Amino acid sequence: MAQPPWSSSFRTLFFIPTCLALNTFLLILFYTSSSSSSSSSSSSTHTFFFSPPSHPRQTPTQFHDSSIPLLSSAQNLSLEDANAGPALPHTQPSSSLPPFGRRMHDQAKGVFHDEDLFLEDYKEMNKSFKIYVYPHKRNDPFARSLLPEDFEPHGNYASESYFKQSLFKSHFIVNDPKDADFFFLPFSITGLRNDRRVSVSGIPDFIRDYIFSVTHKYPYWNRTGGADHFYVACHSVGRSAMDKSSEAKSSVVQVVCSSSYFLPGYISHKDAALPQIWPRKQDPPNLTSSKRTRLAFFAGAMNSPTRQELVRVWGKDAEIFAHSGRLKTPYADELLRSKFCLHVKGFEVNTARVGDSIFYGCVPVIISNYYDLPFGDILNWKSFSVVVATSDIPSLKKILKGISDEEYAMLQSNVLKVRKHFKWHSSPVDFDTFHMVMYQLWLRRTSVRLRLMD
Repeated sequence: MAQPPWSSSFRTLFFIPTCLALNTFLLILFYTSSSSSSSSSSSSTHTFFFSPPSHPRQTPTQFHDSSIPLLSSAQNLSLEDANAGPALPHTQPSSSLPPFGRRMHDQAKGVFHDEDLFLEDYKEMNKSFKIYVYPHKRNDPFARSLLPEDFEPHGNYASESYFKQSLFKSHFIVNDPKDADFFFLPFSITGLRNDRRVSVSGIPDFIRDYIFSVTHKYPYWNRTGGADHFYVACHSVGRSAMDKSSEAKSSVVQVVCSSSYFLPGYISHKDAALPQIWPRKQDPPNLTSSKRTRLAFFAGAMNSPTRQELVRVWGKDAEIFAHSGRLKTPYADELLRSKFCLHVKGFEVNTARVGDSIFYGCVPVIISNYYDLPFGDILNWKSFSVVVATSDIPSLKKILKGISDEEYAMLQSNVLKVRKHFKWHSSPVDFDTFHMVMYQLWLRRTSVRLRLMD
């Protein structure tokens, strides 16, 4: 029987691709075999470790302008503190072993995530960062809440007032808004809270009206929807200040003491934590760890389940002094007598106890879930504090006693090194709390640094 004329051509077309596929398979098989052999031979003489970084790098700031010379931190800036000993050592390259396999003191050597980067950026921030403050006159009906106080800040929420005073005395303020990186909304939450015309319940209404006025009187807000604006508040009611300004709530940068990333009102990558620091004029003490006879100390109101649990478990312990209510002895004496000082969540994640601990040279123990710790972009909190989950309160003594004398000496030494960063001054001082807050703002300016049009 005669085959169709196209049959031979069809077999040829089928045969060629099959041969090509077979040849390709053989080449892949040969290559895989030889690669395996080479790899096996190499592994007999070399061992490679993947080494994750021992700390997160700071938030990227902006593309560096090659026309701006970088700072040589060893020559131009010193972090030396008369109360803290020698200048901070530069961070060393991490070990080839992964950090989760090292002991605590191996992964927490330096107090900075990246000291060199911080010093370079800090110099640039000091040189170029500009803030425009919305102006108000002395005869403004709410001048006391909109202008800096003319007296020394005091009380539990003094950080808010100190920031405003320091900003007005600093070189960061510009008169021309076209030069500004950020715009400061100068209302004082503490001032409004204490103003009978406003009070706590009226703060969201006041802020809504204030922002309405700013958006209609000036063009700057409308340029970015408020993303290059910020306000500062230390009282917890400040976090709800924008509740009646929906656009502002999602865009304005909050610098607040109640920095809990568990609550929807705070966005950690946009907002920044403000340390709550009780104002003190005297020089900080330098009591060594050898004179600290008590393991740990806490005293305070029982205004949270976390504190209640702490006192329930450790209230009668001989080594952990957990006291409900006010002390009969001076608070400072207990801080100086203790190796570890407990910061335990109350109504909010923040209290002044972290600042108290650092001032008195006591290693802070943070028992406050979801607390976005102040200056977390900059400082390595593992190097000078101990963070304990609230669920681990029953194991607290075991955790603290598991820290060796060598590790404790490192922690306390680092507490003294960071102490300057947790102190306010009547006039700003390099590396103090004001400058650290400004640096946090500077890190957050990247996405909104746009020039205003004429």
